[in-house]
Amino acid sequence: MPLSLHRDDAWELLCSWTDTDALRRHARSVEIVMRAAAHVYGEGAADEEVWGVAGMLHDADYEKWPEDHPNRIVAWLRERSEGDDEMAAIAHAISAHYTKWGVPYDSLLDKALLACDELTGFVGACCLVRPDGITTLKPKSVLKKLKDKRFAAGVERDEVHAGVEFLGVELREHIQMIIDALRPHAEELGLLGHGRV
Repeated sequence: MPLSLHRDDAWELLCSWTDTDALRRHARSVEIVMRAAAHVYGEGAADEEVWGVAGMLHDADYEKWPEDHPNRIVAWLRERSEGDDEMAAIAHAISAHYTKWGVPYDSLLDKALLACDELTGFVGACCLVRPDGITTLKPKSVLKKLKDKRFAAGVERDEVHAGVEFLGVELREHIQMIIDALRPHAEELGLLGHGRV
């Protein structure tokens, strides 16, 4: 059964709740990475739309209702999920995309969203400080920056490590998957490096 929430409708919802380009770009980045992750960790094309929408909407309520995040978007999805297992799966994955919320990781989608969210943002930050951005970025550089707690200090390193552990993947390989997913969209996402946006 196809997902009842069309991708364009999900984007319209995101934009109506999110005004800043930075958070919209993050949503788009995580959507792109989750679509790629569906082919690497999930069932490929069968999962791509669901995983992509989960990635896009995971922070949809963060800007307007930060103190209630992610409850607003989860409730919105659950209201529309009756008889739609994919919508229910997206709602659950979003409710679990931060380990400190204590929600169980029941599916590969749940684990993939946790593993992709924080690290996608971190890879983006790495691109911004490089003259050539993502063009020549390698996992080695990302791993080095992860060890520097002052760089992108808002990125929670324990969430990055928990995500790959839950997903059962090697961090370096997961970083490479994220880079490979984002690189074709570098211009759209502003990942071409400083001075090249």
